[in-house]
Amino acid sequence: MNATTAPLFSAVMLAAGTSSRMQGRHKLLLPIDGEPAVRRTVRVLLEAGPEEIVVVTGFNGRAVIEALDGLPVRFQFNPYYEQGQMTSVAAGVAALNAPCNVVLVCLADQVLLEPGDYRELIDAYGTMPYGSILVPSCNGQRGNPVAFSSSYATEVVSGHVNPGCKKLIAEHPDEVFVHEAKHDRFAIDMDTPEDYARVLARLASMPETVPDRLST
Repeated sequence: MNATTAPLFSAVMLAAGTSSRMQGRHKLLLPIDGEPAVRRTVRVLLEAGPEEIVVVTGFNGRAVIEALDGLPVRFQFNPYYEQGQMTSVAAGVAALNAPCNVVLVCLADQVLLEPGDYRELIDAYGTMPYGSILVPSCNGQRGNPVAFSSSYATEVVSGHVNPGCKKLIAEHPDEVFVHEAKHDRFAIDMDTPEDYARVLARLASMPETVPDRLST
């Protein structure tokens, strides 16, 4: 990749999970600063400038689609969402249409990420000294999103390559570049009520920002 040319990237947003650890609540619909968590995450990702976003739905899919009403994304239902996250990754990657160099696989409950965080990963991908898969890390803790070369798309769709798999990272260090981030936002998501409470407390301590026009 030419270091002077920013890669074109498309994004798969994983929003199919059952929220099994959230004690009966659907985590993607929990309110974050007045909007559903999934809407905040997708809206912020849009500001980072992807070629396209495919949102993979599954559990409570109609509600997720309604929460994203008006945003310029496409939806792909994963009928096998209960079989694990990799089935949603495969479904989303298979649904991508726009030409791109890099695919970014994102988690819909990472509500602390900012547009610049997504761009940080794409810029890091474009200048990494080796590899074709980028995984963010902070203080030894692996994070998300994971970025990988679009040339892997066929293998990802077939299930032969799982770009976020710890085994792949351990066994193929020449293919996987670990991006050391200076913040922990890549490692924070919302799986439990305690996670949600911590996220709300952290957002409450951050400076107020002007909502983007896409949030309306």
